[in-house]
Amino acid sequence: MHSTMPDTPLTIARILEYGSTVQGSSTVATWTGDGFDRRTYAEVGERAARLAHALRTSLGLSVGTRPEDRQGVVATFMWNNARHLELFLAVPAMGAVLHTLNVRMPVEQLAYTVRHAGDEVIVVDSGLLGEFAALLPRLPAAVRHIVVAGPGDRTPLSGFAGEVHDYEQLIAGMPSDYPWEEDLDERTAATMCYTSGTTGNPKGVVYSHRSIHLHCLQVAAPNRYDLTNRETVFPIAPMYHVNAWTVPHAAFATGADLLLADRHTGPGPLSRVIEAGRPTFASAVPTVWTMLSQEWDARPRDISSLRRGLVGGSACPPALMAAYRDRYSVELLHAWGMTETSSLATTALPPRGVDAERERAYRATQGQFPLSVRFRIVDEQGVVVPNDDVATGELQVRGPCVTAAYRGADGVPERPAEGFTPDGWLRTGDVGRVSPDGYLTLTDRAKDVIKSGGEFISGVALETALAEHPAVVEAAVVAVPDDRWGERPLAAVSLRAGSGVALADLRDFLSRHVASWMVPERWAVVASVPKTSVGKYDKRDIQDRYAQGRLDVVHLGRRPGDRAGDRAGLIGM
Repeated sequence: MHSTMPDTPLTIARILEYGSTVQGSSTVATWTGDGFDRRTYAEVGERAARLAHALRTSLGLSVGTRPEDRQGVVATFMWNNARHLELFLAVPAMGAVLHTLNVRMPVEQLAYTVRHAGDEVIVVDSGLLGEFAALLPRLPAAVRHIVVAGPGDRTPLSGFAGEVHDYEQLIAGMPSDYPWEEDLDERTAATMCYTSGTTGNPKGVVYSHRSIHLHCLQVAAPNRYDLTNRETVFPIAPMYHVNAWTVPHAAFATGADLLLADRHTGPGPLSRVIEAGRPTFASAVPTVWTMLSQEWDARPRDISSLRRGLVGGSACPPALMAAYRDRYSVELLHAWGMTETSSLATTALPPRGVDAERERAYRATQGQFPLSVRFRIVDEQGVVVPNDDVATGELQVRGPCVTAAYRGADGVPERPAEGFTPDGWLRTGDVGRVSPDGYLTLTDRAKDVIKSGGEFISGVALETALAEHPAVVEAAVVAVPDDRWGERPLAAVSLRAGSGVALADLRDFLSRHVASWMVPERWAVVASVPKTSVGKYDKRDIQDRYAQGRLDVVHLGRRPGDRAGDRAGLIGM
């Protein structure tokens, strides 16, 4: 029997049309440093139409309606602002592809992604022209146009061989409506992001209209971000980082007002945005939530509007969640995802009817998977283990919003064995376990697990325990070579000013939370833990500093009274 339902495409064009009409009175507000530059969603829709006309008629950008068609690629080198939102919507809705460039990525990797993606037009915030200038000598000839968004000195672009345009002048005079591609195949490429790994070249993930549309509906759902037109949302996570976790799309689709910080990304300016813009929901990586907490402790702000915060990118210490709940009445919602999973893949919303202690335990997990994501835990022998909250292994996932390949050099999808299983599951590289009711707990990245004397140590577990100490601001634990045990943990910690805590005190504190054989002998105090371009701990950088002798390491013995032989294989340590 055939269904009577039509195959209406699920596209970004529909998100754009719906948001700019039905939700047209909602607003996007970009922080200028002194106040907000506001425009309604209806105005965003009109400007997106003008932008689409300009890209197609003035710059000759190719558009396609089928996956096999040629599509022009527009890259952005921009902060979170209203113009970036216009590009987020207009470029894919017209049948082209949007590629967000990570403004904090090393220039060599940036140049690689520009070539690999096939970028033809790059839109650059005027305030980033100085940083962008370092990329100019490495741009391929395929980049024919640079569009500058905002006023400022264009001198850094003087060496560019192509054409330079002003964003506002480019769209001025263009029609305020556009025949968005109604017959666009939902499987057509819409946006492109590259992973920010610390080794090897970044890998390209190409999202379809269908995957973004479905993911938008998924994240706005009540048991995910729970976004409605009564919310004001503040995506602190950059728009170049996995589409800002789809928060801009979901806000536009639901009519939630949107706050954007532009270049004002420090804890002080972000606090001013929160105080002035009165968001109810914000999203950021744990390091940002930590910096904001320190800022508010030093300089109290009126943040009473903020009720919920999404925390992703890496594990959030339970102590940080507790601090936000108890001191600021903000509930931090733990989430997990990857570039490869369109961002969100789990959220840690506790089930109903649990007591306070169990609720805190549920919130400390990475959370439950949504309906669309299939998951399994696979051990080192390739056997799928039960979801009993005990058996651990590599997390593997698949679904309509999970990539099944990476973009190849010629545009043809590639499925490397280290990234995908023969039966089509994404190998996440994360190690963890799943409970009978489907809550994921990650214990480490497979590549970061510390293999000591034939036993495994979870660096994440040590980091989480250290974060409970009131003197610790940040803690990263990495594997370093050891002549006797192969590898041992090294703890790099950032401490609160004036805390007066000794490293031996931290060792003793940690010994009360984990088995003594897991406690590091090597410790280093750092001003701040080094971060990757998306705000995660850069563990490779710590390991490199240690190998090169650029880390001031203190060697501590075992805590007095600890029994040496408390773990098989580590007798006499």
